[in-house]
Amino acid sequence: MARRGAVPWCATRQGRVAGRPAPFPSVTEFLGIPYATAPRFGRPHEAEPWKGVRPAVGYGPTAPQAPYAPPLDALLPQHTVPGAPGESCLNLNVWTPAAGPEARLPVLVFVHGGAFTNGSGSLPAYDGGTFARDGVVCVTFNYRLGAEGFLHLDGVPDNRGLLDQIAALEWVRENIASFGGDPDRVTLFGESAGAMSIGVLLATERARGLFRAAILQSGAAHHFLRPASARLITARLAAKLSVPPTADAFAAVPGDRLLAAQSELRAEIGARPDPELWGEAALNMMPFEPVLPELPLPGPDCGVRLLAGSNREEYRLFLVPTGRLDALPESKLRATAAAYGPDPDRASAVYREARPGASPGEVFDALATDWFYRIPAVRLAESVPGAYLYEFAWRSPRLFRHGDGPGRVLGACHGAELGFVFDRPDHPAYAPMLGDRPPAELADAMHRAWVAFARTGDPGWAPYDRDTRTTMVFGGGGGSGAASATVRDLRPRERELWDGLR
Repeated sequence: MARRGAVPWCATRQGRVAGRPAPFPSVTEFLGIPYATAPRFGRPHEAEPWKGVRPAVGYGPTAPQAPYAPPLDALLPQHTVPGAPGESCLNLNVWTPAAGPEARLPVLVFVHGGAFTNGSGSLPAYDGGTFARDGVVCVTFNYRLGAEGFLHLDGVPDNRGLLDQIAALEWVRENIASFGGDPDRVTLFGESAGAMSIGVLLATERARGLFRAAILQSGAAHHFLRPASARLITARLAAKLSVPPTADAFAAVPGDRLLAAQSELRAEIGARPDPELWGEAALNMMPFEPVLPELPLPGPDCGVRLLAGSNREEYRLFLVPTGRLDALPESKLRATAAAYGPDPDRASAVYREARPGASPGEVFDALATDWFYRIPAVRLAESVPGAYLYEFAWRSPRLFRHGDGPGRVLGACHGAELGFVFDRPDHPAYAPMLGDRPPAELADAMHRAWVAFARTGDPGWAPYDRDTRTTMVFGGGGGSGAASATVRDLRPRERELWDGLR
């Protein structure tokens, strides 16, 4: 890093960029740096060079996306910046300590979530200054979402959003040394669809060598569409838009019209989740996700250190705010268990064993949490020797009432760990989910573990193996619920329920 007067700047392959001081001492942030360019539905290419020093003091445009539907829109706020779709959204942000290229600091690169249709690396909640404050260069970025990033179309590459992610990692490899980072010490971390993306990248040859470690939060390698299912989605979306199912035809559709049709398509899947109509998307309600011929579970020779985990009550995010937790009938629980694979009678008995008196909605939460998030993380840890496993168990006190009932708390729901990982649980962006006084000591513990893993590949507890099945449980006890400790073989009966099924 060099300084031109009072303005810090760094050199990249495309040209020099000027950053600005971050709110954290001795941290500089560089925002909105183009890392690639791409035509709509096309393959990403290296960004065009520029002359002089480019200001990098404001977030760049984000990928086109529709708002979250209520009530999730209040819990998962979005931060969008107006701009042309396609190439202009492929930009990234860097937070670094005030150090030159000789620093060779560890690097954390964050892949945001949002069900492959929403989200941005430019959310203030994902500000990487806390990591830079602690001696780690942090990078966040945007990638193409929805149909533009993941719709299967003949004649153009599949998984364009994943190709964007690889392009961002290639930019990091080529340029991060100028920002004080070590290109040989890159840890990729992501949440939800971001973690699911990493699960695919672990088995993608082109991504090999671009990162040495990975942290997967609430997502692994199990969510994808096989080509036959992807073609069903493409045909239905094309019919809704009255266009042929070709890249040229979709590229001619105005962006707002395409986003509206995408939202309608998701609503149709939710209203009628029939595998004959939607293939794999009927189970996870995600019509836009990686298109692959088979499960991309990495093997023991993947060459990447892994830390993976999930939240104890992930699915409460989708059940509590809507009132479905108390309204869900036993018939829906049984039908879902049958669709996921376990025998409904056995599943009901196993999950109620540890939850006596649980309502159908509470059992549904445990069942869906395991199918969506926990079991994929366990399978990932089983497949790569030396992997680490965690569970986030702190229960958010955020209360929702429906009618005259006593109200339900969000608990350890999907996304609740993010404020703790970024060591900013009191940031206003997290308040709708975490409440007024989330425990700072829990943020210290999780953030410290992520930093340690980026530095050394060891988060501070024993690896997971089939004998001990060691799992770090964050926020699972103590008076404030903030205490953390390792557990041996967490909930084995529930894990064994999925053997041979998930």
